[in-house]
Amino acid sequence: MLERQYKIIDRAGLHARPATKLVQTANKFKCTITLEYKGRETNLRSIVGLMTLGVVTGEHIKIKTAGTDEVEAIEFIESTLKKEGICE
Repeated sequence: MLERQYKIIDRAGLHARPATKLVQTANKFKCTITLEYKGRETNLRSIVGLMTLGVVTGEHIKIKTAGTDEVEAIEFIESTLKKEGICE
């Protein structure tokens, strides 16, 4: 299992557009991928789960991957987060 922490820098937090991008990215991989925020965890493939977390600007999230392609998944997700200006 791999785990990385990121700070949300998007002014609107983790709103619908970046959440949709994350779900699309997660669906490219077979491993288990979760996002943790303030002790609550959700499947990164669930747009509803992500939106109910209410992640705001300046807060930290953790992305966790576990499975056969966990390394590729976390690297690609990190690239997406940074490219889209969601996290640093």
